[in-house]
Amino acid sequence: MNGRIFDAEFLKKLDTIAINVKMLMSDGGGGNRKSRSKGSSVEFSDFREYSMGDDFRRIDWNAYGRFDKLFVKLFMEEQEAMINIFVDSSKSMVFGSPRKSELALKLAGVISFLALNNLDRVCINSLSKDSSKQSSAVTGRSMFDRCISFLEGIDFVGETNINAGVKNRDIRGRGMSVIISDFFTPGGIEEAIKYLLFKKQDIFLIQILSPEELNPELEGQVRLLDSETGNVMDVAVTPALLKQYHKKLNEFNSGIKEFCSRVGVTYIQASSADSVEKIVFEQFTSSGVIR
Repeated sequence: MNGRIFDAEFLKKLDTIAINVKMLMSDGGGGNRKSRSKGSSVEFSDFREYSMGDDFRRIDWNAYGRFDKLFVKLFMEEQEAMINIFVDSSKSMVFGSPRKSELALKLAGVISFLALNNLDRVCINSLSKDSSKQSSAVTGRSMFDRCISFLEGIDFVGETNINAGVKNRDIRGRGMSVIISDFFTPGGIEEAIKYLLFKKQDIFLIQILSPEELNPELEGQVRLLDSETGNVMDVAVTPALLKQYHKKLNEFNSGIKEFCSRVGVTYIQASSADSVEKIVFEQFTSSGVIR
């Protein structure tokens, strides 16, 4: 993808978003994600090996003296969360004006930025065919450039089987998983969601559709090309056919929404023409993703 998606203007907006999100948080934006465990913020809970970008103040120098390795302290009320962001990189995501892929990358960038600011760990997963390609897991705002580099390197080609791609990702420990897609995928997404629930994930689905998909303005004889399979179909577009299309699309979207509601998964739908600010401050907030 073209790096212009993450130009200076967009990166400048991220600081504004981070400031406003902090103001929206009900707990005052204390810094780290609260754990379910009881204890004070200075009560030691666990440790892990140091990773580039970690806060030096959290290094356990006693452990370094014993093991000659750097370890970072975690505390009962300051345990970091692991945030996995799954981006659908199928060719259907480059459809529309603006392209769905552009908004998908921007939202993945925003979520990465907010998570790193909150001292959570972030891993970005590019879903392609029946597998996923992962970035390294990073923490700390200084690691945001790595997230940007990974996102800019995603190629939107071919088909994606979201169920298979997500299930092939070995997820360990509680955390949050975000899937950004149009969800036009073989077999639906229910198996992927069930897998993530089994892995004790808080799940957030972002469905992106283009204006052309939400409200197609076609008439007469047209030739439709499936961008992922290359299949071609000649269709006579009539008012009756458009009505049937809207019915099928609504059934498809409602099916996802109802399943998510039934199993306790957060779901929002956005148009690729929507602004990032609108999605973050209206839909993220109303859905409870931002508190």
